Parts: sequence; structure tokens; C-alpha cells
Amino acid sequence: MAEALRIGVAGCGHFGRFHALKVAAGRRAVLVGVHDRDPARAAALARETGAPALDWAALLAASDAVVIAAPAEAHFALAAAALEAGRHVLVEKPIAATLDQATALGELAAARGRVLQVGHLLRYSAEHQAISTRMRRPLYLDCVRIAPFKPRGTDVSVILDLMIHDLDLVLALVDSPIESVDAVGAPVASVHEDIANARVRFANGCVATITASRISLKTERKMRLFSQEGYMSVDFAARRLMMIGRERGLPIPGTGGGRIEEITWKEHDALAAEHAAFAAAILDGAPVLVGAAEGRRALAAALAVTESMAASRARAEASGLLRPAQPTPEVR
Repeated sequence: MAEALRIGVAGCGHFGRFHALKVAAGRRAVLVGVHDRDPARAAALARETGAPALDWAALLAASDAVVIAAPAEAHFALAAAALEAGRHVLVEKPIAATLDQATALGELAAARGRVLQVGHLLRYSAEHQAISTRMRRPLYLDCVRIAPFKPRGTDVSVILDLMIHDLDLVLALVDSPIESVDAVGAPVASVHEDIANARVRFANGCVATITASRISLKTERKMRLFSQEGYMSVDFAARRLMMIGRERGLPIPGTGGGRIEEITWKEHDALAAEHAAFAAAILDGAPVLVGAAEGRRALAAALAVTESMAASRARAEASGLLRPAQPTPEVR
């Protein structure tokens, strides 16, 4: 295969646009085309990137690899078709809608000998690298991811829209099976849950609480962790990490050996890093950081939260705390 990967992008919405721009600017790739079920949206992105708008068959024919940034319900069909055609795939999160679909994609990628990478963007962030090298045995994690309401993403609940980012990151940091999940949430501005909180207990004794909201007045993306190694606070939006422990940083007077370390990042393009990793996996045989197994694990956690939240919602509806769910409005 030539050093310049021929990559097509399927899905020309918010995330698809960013993916297409990264491919077009990439050192080891060329954007051969874009595709969307809405021809006008595909044409608009084609004009911006200079790549042609193609139908699905033509995009596959022109590509060595495909980035799938379509709505979540289309991930499995598009990814399976691309893998069957012998194309490498970078699919946005979640990997698929069901665990069976996620398993099938992993098996298909292995059978075809193709790279399947899942777009859990936080794994490629500078913050994740800093966290994982400093907090190796977390005992407790508290994650908050809130944002103002936007219609984009409301085809799924806030769990698959936002919370899955932190679920994947927590799973990577804890590396232990989930023992139990207790979750609660409610729909406010859409037919799916727009706010949710989950308490996840792991087999090794670690506990994580994760809050997600897409109806807040501000944007906040934070994580707090503690363990025998110390206490850490991470602000992903401000690109700042602070840790109090005994191994790193400046001495804290009067603490008997305590130290404080603060790190900030002026700039780090996690999406560019994700695309660079995709190219390296294809061209150099580099390990896939977030493959089918990791994508399936994050999906399994999200579905466990969804199941627990459904049970909590049923109890709340029975007690009158929540109104019964309304059917999805018919689109004409």
C-alpha cells in the first residue's frame, strides 16, 4: 500500500466535518471523497475540503480506509460493509448499537485482516497520558461532563452521547471488571435521557461516579481521582492537571513529605493524534489503542448504565416522581 492512505469519510455532520478536515490536512493521507445520506450536506463539505461528494459504493471503491461519522444507528451497517470490502475502518463511538454487533465487527475485522479503530477521543489526549502515568491504582473517580443543549446527538441518550467518553476513560484507568451499576436519569429537552448519574463499582473495589448532562448552562469536563498515590484533579476544558502526592512536584510545607504538581497544556490536538494513530496502525502495523474489544467494553458499560437507569426510571414513574415516557414524535 502506498504511503499516502486514500481515506473517505462517511457522514458529513458536525463530527464528520472535523474528521474530513483532519484527513485533508494529514501528512500520511489524502481525502478521496465524502458521503452523506443528505446530498446537500455532502456537497457543502465537498466544497470546503476540495474532495468530491460520492455515493457509498463509489466512496468504498476509491478508498483504502473509511472514517464512519454517521449517526450511531448506522455504524454497524456501514462499518460491516467497509470491512467486507477490505477497507480499514475508523468508526466514531459507540462502536455499534448492540454488543452482538460490536462482536461481529471485531470478528469481521480480524477475519479480513483490517484495522478497526473506535473513536474514543479522550484516549488520545495529553490529559489521559498524564493521568495514566501518575494514577496507576485509582480507588475512587468522580467524572463530570456537562454542556448546554444542542439538538445534535439527541438521537441517543446522554449516556451514548456524552457519558460514554468518561466510561471508556474510567475503564482504561481501572482495568477491572464491573461488579455493579446504579444509575438514574431523566429526559428533559428530548425523548431520551438528557441528564444522568451512574455509580459504578468494580471487582477490585474501585468506585466511579459519573455525571453527564446536555441541558446545562455551562460546559464543564472534569475528573477527580484519589488513591494511595494521592489526589488528582483534571480540567479537560482548561487543559490543567493538579496532583497532590509524594512522588512528584514541589514540597508542601507541613505535610510530612507531601508534594504538589501542576501541569497545563497550551495546545494538544487529540483528533489529529487519533488520525495519526489510525494511519500508523495501517501503514506501520502499530498497535491499535482503541480497537473492537475496547469499543465493545465501553458499549457494554454504557448499556449497563442504560439498563440500571431504566429500572430506576420505572420505580420513579411508579411513585409519581417522573412522568411516564412519551413516544418519539413521528417525523413526516
